Amino acid sequence: MKFDLVIRGASVVRPEGVEGLCIGIEDGRIAELAPELPGEAKETIDARGLHLFPGVIDAHVHFNDPGRSDWEGVATGSAALSAGGGTCFIDMPLNSSPPTLDAPSFAAKLAACNAAARTDFALWGGLTPDNLDHLEALADCGVAGYKAFMSGSGIDDFRRCDDEALYRGMRIAASRGLPVAVHAENEALVGALSAEARAAGRRSARDFLDSRPVVAEEEAISRAVAMAAETGCKLHVVHTSSARGARLVREAAAAGLADVSCETCPHYLFFTDSDVEALGARAKCAPPLRPAAERDELLALVAAGLVDTVGSDHSPAPLSMKEAADFFDAWGGISGVQSTLRAMLTLPVPLPLLPRLLSVNVALRFGLPGKGGLRVGADADCTLVDLSDTSIVSAEELFDRHRLSPYVGRALRGRVKRTLLRGRTVFRDGALAGDPQGRFIRPEST
Repeated sequence: MKFDLVIRGASVVRPEGVEGLCIGIEDGRIAELAPELPGEAKETIDARGLHLFPGVIDAHVHFNDPGRSDWEGVATGSAALSAGGGTCFIDMPLNSSPPTLDAPSFAAKLAACNAAARTDFALWGGLTPDNLDHLEALADCGVAGYKAFMSGSGIDDFRRCDDEALYRGMRIAASRGLPVAVHAENEALVGALSAEARAAGRRSARDFLDSRPVVAEEEAISRAVAMAAETGCKLHVVHTSSARGARLVREAAAAGLADVSCETCPHYLFFTDSDVEALGARAKCAPPLRPAAERDELLALVAAGLVDTVGSDHSPAPLSMKEAADFFDAWGGISGVQSTLRAMLTLPVPLPLLPRLLSVNVALRFGLPGKGGLRVGADADCTLVDLSDTSIVSAEELFDRHRLSPYVGRALRGRVKRTLLRGRTVFRDGALAGDPQGRFIRPEST
């Protein structure tokens, strides 16, 4: 037996294009790719008629363990990820309780993930004004980078960074070769507009949308880029909601002003501000969904390969936290970790670009060894998808805890038939497979 597993007959999707290949897997890694692989294997998967993608790496999830697993949890969150074709996540330092701000809280998060993760994982550390003295310890623990909020996080024990704290944190991050990810919105502007609206009794979904204009994102990105350029810090702008914001990042990177990358989310490409008014808090997030014209411009940049990564920003909460007469009080966060790949397949994005957006670039940016691509020597992380299937998303097929996804009722392309983590099936034909087997991935130099 030459291989532990051979996948035969799939249309393999890589950045170079789509090609009919067989994949030989041994000891959890890809050992060979070829049009034909003669000989026997311990197990063979007939993948004729299916497309094979590298496993999705979602660098932006809030699974909330430990402390707020009633909001989500690593068990349910990673199950949903695997059902959506995902094989690795990087968990944000909030909304767990305590947030991941020092070595003991990192250890608690790591223990929770080790106990329940169905996929491999890495962990973000937090960057706040309160934990600058702990950033070195977090680096020693093996964080993938630091997450900072330039506007309020919505969590009392995870304070936003003012300019001084962000600058000091970036200097430390640069000394350790780690990226800083920023939620980029101008707090002074957003805070003033929100307070003005609420004081006037304007508390609808439209009032919330109007309180967080694109310029608030644009200005904060510019400020973060300037600090990254000054400190030499690697900067990653998360959940970029606007074409203007994405262009700022691309132009700064192209000009060599800073080592900066840009993430957007499927919901910014799929939905618009009118969906927030129609769906309510299920479609509430910050930065918010934008008008159709802005959405279309951002989608064009993604389709042209001018955005680096796509992550779900899966940030769930119980229905009770979504229901509020004052829309400003409703918890903001979109549940979409299971729908990322299917949403991107539904959008007009070239098929070979998806491995870069969802896997390759993520692994490269955050230094995830063995992850991100379908190549000899890489971990055998992949997903088989039936692209001939277009179906309506139902709540019953979702694996996250509360199933409050705005994608429910929408037609999405593709049906994830099977997801393999290091060559082992973790999801197949609508059902989870095997026990949790996720491993912590300690980043290496990027």
